[in-house]
Order: sequence, then C-alpha cells, then structure tokens
Amino acid sequence: MIENLRSLREAYRELGDQLSNPASLNDRENYRMLTREHSRVGKQLKVAERWFHYHEQEANNRALLKSEKDPEVLELIREDLAALEPKLEEAAAAFEEILLPHDPNDDRDAILEVRAGTGGDEAALFAEELARMYLRYAERQGWKTELIDATEGTQGGYKEVIYGVKGEGAFGMLRWESGVHRVQRVPATEAQGRIHTSAVTVAVLPEAEEVDVQINESELRIDVFRASGPGGQSVNTTDSAVRVTHLPTGLVVQCQDEKSQHKNKAKALQVLRSRLLEHAIAEQDAKIAAERKSQVGTGDRSAKIRTYNFPQSRVTDHRIGLTVHNLDAVMAGELDDVVDAIQAYRREEALAATRGK
Repeated sequence: MIENLRSLREAYRELGDQLSNPASLNDRENYRMLTREHSRVGKQLKVAERWFHYHEQEANNRALLKSEKDPEVLELIREDLAALEPKLEEAAAAFEEILLPHDPNDDRDAILEVRAGTGGDEAALFAEELARMYLRYAERQGWKTELIDATEGTQGGYKEVIYGVKGEGAFGMLRWESGVHRVQRVPATEAQGRIHTSAVTVAVLPEAEEVDVQINESELRIDVFRASGPGGQSVNTTDSAVRVTHLPTGLVVQCQDEKSQHKNKAKALQVLRSRLLEHAIAEQDAKIAAERKSQVGTGDRSAKIRTYNFPQSRVTDHRIGLTVHNLDAVMAGELDDVVDAIQAYRREEALAATRGK
C-alpha cells in the first residue's frame, strides 16, 4: 500500500505540473480532461493519506511498546492502539476501494431518457413523475439539467422525455438507473379502485464529446418538420423541429424543444453521439466478457430493476434486494439511500472479483 501511495502522490504532482503549464490551455478538451483527472486523483490521495496517517501512528506506538518501561505509559499506549485499530481498518478498506479500476465514463455528464412502457396513459403519467424525481435528485447533487426533447402523452405525462444532466460524476451515479421501473397503484382514472401495474423504461447514457464519436455528415439524413404540442408561437408555426437518422446504424433522434432549427439539430446530434458511444462501449464490453462482474444485475433494459408500490409506500430494488418504505421522499428526489446502496453493492462485487484473481 505504501507503493500505491507513492504512485498516487507522483500522479497528482505530474497532473498538477501539466495543468500549470500554459500550453495545456491551448487544448480546451485536454485541459478539461486533466482537470477532471486531477480532481479524481486528489480525492484518492486524500483517502490514501488518511490511511498513512493511522498507519504511521500505529507503527510509532508499536515501536514505543518495545522501548517503554513505565507500566502506566505502556497501558496508555495499549489503549491508544486499541482505539486506533478500527480507524486503521476502516481507512485501509477505503484505500483498497479507491484502487479499484476506474471507468473513465463515470466522470462524464449523462443523457437521461425516460419512456412510457406498458400501461398506456398511466405509464405516461408515471414517466413524468419519474423524470421529475431525477430532476430533483440532480438538483440535490448540484447538477445542471437541460430538456432535450419531450413527447407528451394523450392524457398528460410523457411518452418520452430526454434530459442532459451535467455535473461531476453524473453518469457514474445515474448509470445503474437504466432498466424497467414498475409502478403499482390505483390510477386516477380507475373508478373501482383497482391497483394497476405499469412500466417505464429508463436509459442513462454517457454524454459523448465530438472527439469521442466522429459523425460523417454524409451518413446522416436530416428531416425538418413543424413542432407539435405546446410551445411558443414560433415553435409551432415554423419547421424548427429536426429528425436525424444515422444511416449505418438506423438510429433516429429528434428534437423540437428549441425555436431554432440549428439548436434542435445540435441537441439531436448530442444525443446521437451518446447513443453511438454507448453502442461502441457495449460492443467492446461484449468482446471482453459476457458481462462485467462489477455491474449490478444483468444491465439488460428488459429486466425489471425496481418497483414503486404506492399503496404500501414501498420502493424495492430487485437487483440488490433493497426495500425502503419512504416512497414519497424517493419520488421527491431523495434517492440517496437507494443510489448509495447500489454503489456499495457494486464496489463490494468489484472488490470480491479483485480478491478472487
């Protein structure tokens, strides 16, 4: 662990030197990447230095045990060692955890896509509530969100809504939300008070930069059309909406949120890059293994990952067997208990895989 500490100190120093070099400012994308990495390694180093502090304290106390003759002083040293032991164990575990392989995609901003699944109008209504839950969670994290596109349901809610989520570690925190979210409740339209089950699909993609995914304009078909749904008068009276089709993959993205056709095209290309990046990452992962052990569950979007039971005020995450009885708080964006539990489970899986090698 001492060698790992030295490596972290050296990496942090080198990154600091690169950031202080005026030449780094000439490449904006590289500078942003260096800043991200410097911040990440700095956090790791803080954990490592905490372990080293307790490690040195223990070493000094054990040396004193061998040299000290006074019985009272010896007793004090033993008490100090006993109090130090749990702190050292905790710091060592945290140090071991930060040494796990880091997925650079975790540091990226995210594209959040929420779509109504089975359940008709009720699914669309819940899709809106789920999207609002994530927006409130993002606000609690200090992240910024931007509406990219939305298609409203016939009775309200959303058939589909897409947001950009910008903030440190946004994708890393939200990535495990991908999957089918099931809701059990009595819909407002249900006259006989029967509980219905509906489903909403959530997809979280790492936001891609232009340098990650090069898109050839000749491989795109751009269609413009008049925006539908509510909006400003110029939104609905001009051909400002844009649909982009990536011909090699057949991926289709549309955006009609902005009044400007140019802005809608830019947003649509932003989502397209992220979907192409996700596709490339999935292909790469498939070649390496059928599924990374570090993932929670299968990661298959057809798999039900969570149930929101309104009559019982219960939220159950089926991948880790977690149940909490604070549904109102969760829907208000207080997702920390659920997200933290999944992150802890993922880390434990990764540690177990590392120890098993």
